[in-house]
Amino acid sequence: MTRWLNPDEQRTWRAFLTASRALMDTLDRELQRDAGMPHAYYEILVRLSETPERRLRMSDLAEATGSSRSRLSHAAARLEAAGWIHREECPTDRRGQLAVLTDAGFAALAAAAPGHVQGVRRHLFDALSPAQVDQLRRISETLADHLTGS
Repeated sequence: MTRWLNPDEQRTWRAFLTASRALMDTLDRELQRDAGMPHAYYEILVRLSETPERRLRMSDLAEATGSSRSRLSHAAARLEAAGWIHREECPTDRRGQLAVLTDAGFAALAAAAPGHVQGVRRHLFDALSPAQVDQLRRISETLADHLTGS
C-alpha cells in the first residue's frame, strides 16, 4: 500500500525541489555567463584540481561527479577541445584513461572560482542563519549517506 505524503511532507518536498532546482539553475546560468562553462564542467575541473598531479581515472571522475561514463566522455571531449584537460592512457590498466587538468584548465577554474563562490554565498548562505546552515549541512550529510550507502 502506498504511503502518500501528508500535507507537511508534500509542502516540504515541493519546497526542496523548487529551491534545489532554482539554486542549481541560477549557479549554472552565472557560470555560463561569467566563465563560459556549465556547472557540470566546473565540477569536473574542481575534482581534477583537488587530486594529486591534477589527474584522475575517467571512471573515478564519473563517480565523483555523479555522471555516467558516456556523459563524462562527452564533457571530456568538450573540455579537451577547449584545452582545459587532456586524456591519456592509464599506465596500470590498458582499458582505462586518465583525465588530466591542463595549466589552461587550472587557469580557467581559477578565473571562474571567485564569481562562483560569490554566487554560492549570495544565493545560499547569505539567505540562511548560522543555525540553518548547520541544519542544512546535517540534513544534507544524512541524505548523502543514506543515498550513497556510506
